[in-house]
Amino acid sequence: MDLEKTAAHARAQMGQKRRLLVCAGAGCFSCGSAETLSTLQKLVKERGLETQVDVVPSGCMGACQKGPLVQLAADEILLQGVAPQNAAAVLDQVLGGRAISPEHKLFSAREPDAPDAHFFQKQQKIVLENCGRINPESLEEYIAVGGYHALHKMLSEMTREAVIAEIKKSGLRGRGGAGYPTGLKWETVAKMVNEQKYVICNADEGDPGAFMDRSVLEGDPHRVLEGMAVAGFAVGADKGYVYCRAEYPLAIKRLEQAIKSARREGLLGREIFRTGFSFDVEIRIGAGAFVCGEETALIASIEGRRGQPRPRPPYPAESGLWKKPTLINNVETFANIAPILTKGGEWFSSIGTPKNAGTKVFALAGKIRNTGLIEVPMGITLREIIFDIGGGIPAGRRFKAVQTGGPSGGCIPEAHLDTPVDYESLQTLGSIMGSGGFIVMDDTSCMVDVARFFMEFCMDESCGKCVPCRVGTKHMHDLLGKICLGQGTMGDLALLEELAPMVKATSLCGLGMTAPNPLLSTLRYFRDEYTAHIRDHRCPAGVCHMDAVEAVR
Repeated sequence: MDLEKTAAHARAQMGQKRRLLVCAGAGCFSCGSAETLSTLQKLVKERGLETQVDVVPSGCMGACQKGPLVQLAADEILLQGVAPQNAAAVLDQVLGGRAISPEHKLFSAREPDAPDAHFFQKQQKIVLENCGRINPESLEEYIAVGGYHALHKMLSEMTREAVIAEIKKSGLRGRGGAGYPTGLKWETVAKMVNEQKYVICNADEGDPGAFMDRSVLEGDPHRVLEGMAVAGFAVGADKGYVYCRAEYPLAIKRLEQAIKSARREGLLGREIFRTGFSFDVEIRIGAGAFVCGEETALIASIEGRRGQPRPRPPYPAESGLWKKPTLINNVETFANIAPILTKGGEWFSSIGTPKNAGTKVFALAGKIRNTGLIEVPMGITLREIIFDIGGGIPAGRRFKAVQTGGPSGGCIPEAHLDTPVDYESLQTLGSIMGSGGFIVMDDTSCMVDVARFFMEFCMDESCGKCVPCRVGTKHMHDLLGKICLGQGTMGDLALLEELAPMVKATSLCGLGMTAPNPLLSTLRYFRDEYTAHIRDHRCPAGVCHMDAVEAVR
């Protein structure tokens, strides 16, 4: 394939018509954007405007609660609430050159002082730069915005050592949660001597409230495939797998389409760009077990075995899929690779902080005005995310805590809102970065109940292989349940404080090791709520029902 020729042709095609990009991510689909898309396409056809207007699906545009969203590409205007019933009126305004009605105009790049501009102004998009800009089902549109140019540059100009050096220079750390240096992981796999190696993309995103990886796969699947192919060249692998949970049917559908089109054009498969490099990708669909986000459990699942972790070492870099050297990164990590090769490692390392380079994608959820998907430079503070980008707490309520890192993370109180968001700072507070879940709670949340909820999740998702996790999470959940019912004692609280560190220190994998984090962080910052439940038989937030205690009295 001639990339330059294809890109030029695609850009010309995209520039010939007025483009209306309709958000076709799962979030907007849930509020009717599929009907909006078909309605707008039907109206354009009925009015004979096919030569002037192109209505196309696109990826997540970020402001999920404002959907269905429509982007006017050339004007850089984002419209909100474009439901099927008002699609005709919006189309009339757009094509008639009239002012967009305030109830639909969400953001304009030319109006930095617009009411909702703050949601976009502090964001910096690298991973999400194509989401909302192109049709994710079109290989040509991906190439038009620079897609597969990094792969071509690498195969024509770079050695494997040079690629790894560039990734190391970038300072990119794994976005799956642990923050391990990506370049170092690649280098380790590359040094392994074996006739067969594998690359795995971990898309088993299971945190409650998290939808970062899903949105990237739905909105820009080729970016992930390109990153995997680059990794394959760098480490000496010719086969890749994307492990994605079955609950993401739209992401799987678009990824399958992307793989087929890339194979058809010779961008995956044998002799890519007529070089000696071959690399192909297959999808493996998981049944939704949270533990399969752990790399050794994920490998077991791909191999057709029960998804349970195993002790390490050996690490997957040495003995992974079918006991061969295996590189595992998550969706967001691979989505950063192409821009790093195109713009250089130094460019990437200039964003964020010295130890935490680049950007991070977060899913804002919970008691916050602007729920949705955001991408921000590493080092931004919790306060900026919650109050500047997120718009603060709705209904005049008071901020209470933010849960970062999902069930494996911790709850951070108001006193630490000015903490920078990076791996080390969050860990110091008793939380983690995780894959990017960001759940905000107001003063109507009971922190004991929050700890119980996340412990129940970890208990249910435990694979049961090791005793500390299997038994420990169940025992901690039961004790938290007693406290929520007003039946707990100070002895139960002491037992929780003894159990949590033990489970953390002795569990086999990351699920058990981090399961106590919500409990430990709420005990650290909201201990008074535990004592109120135990001593006063009272839930300060009014969430927990003390019916059992009242019946005894």
